[in-house]
Amino acid sequence: MHLRAVSLPMYAFPEDAIRTFWRLFREALMSEDVAVELRLTEPADLLAHWFEPDLLLSQTCGYPLLHALKHRVRLVATPCYSAPGCQGALYSSVWIVRDDDAAETLEDLRGRRAAFNARDSQSGYNALRHAVAPLSLHGRFFGETIETGAHRLSMESVQRGDADVAAIDCVTFALAQDAGRTGGLRVLGRSQAVPSLPFITSLQTTDVELASLRRALEKVGQMDGVAPALKAMRLTGFVTLKTSDYAPIAAMEASAIAAGYPVLA
Repeated sequence: MHLRAVSLPMYAFPEDAIRTFWRLFREALMSEDVAVELRLTEPADLLAHWFEPDLLLSQTCGYPLLHALKHRVRLVATPCYSAPGCQGALYSSVWIVRDDDAAETLEDLRGRRAAFNARDSQSGYNALRHAVAPLSLHGRFFGETIETGAHRLSMESVQRGDADVAAIDCVTFALAQDAGRTGGLRVLGRSQAVPSLPFITSLQTTDVELASLRRALEKVGQMDGVAPALKAMRLTGFVTLKTSDYAPIAAMEASAIAAGYPVLA
């Protein structure tokens, strides 16, 4: 039986719900007669993982889908979530500040410190760059930017006072609220909505396997005992989109560059 890698690295908690999801997904694949064994992984190097030829299913961000992963993976499905800032298959970023910060708009944060998770993040970088670009002067808006490596670390940076604002994926923020990890923070505003974080597979995945993956994901939502896990994950279903449906992400980047603000600064 062929060993294939699977992961959900974008939303890594709640762990028990994710384990339930993978167990039921395996059952759904078996019902599709897909003869594979799942290798559940927690990749340290996401790009290397997404490039694995044996990748069966993982989740990435819309920004790398259009850049580093362009023509190098296949789009399986786009998830729908139940969280403030989501609508159908769309999601957004929330601008978070400390709850005692006097800022009322992004413009009030001129010259302050911004934290972001990674430069190839739609929710943590591209969305904030797009929102700030019209407010920038000579290519600058913030006094300082801090790259943290993860949304969780960006939130903690704001909580500690190391940064004044961060753009956080609204699903991540909702899950963090569920876990009691957002104390001392408030939402200042939200970004433009774009298609949510896509599920992908290797280019070596056949058309037949791809169709089976999509049916298996649909079946999971109908299986006995899955409702509590999906609720905990805030996952409500999947839709099939085309890579071209993610074009608004590229348009946000192009808009910021045209405004003379190519880098969050």
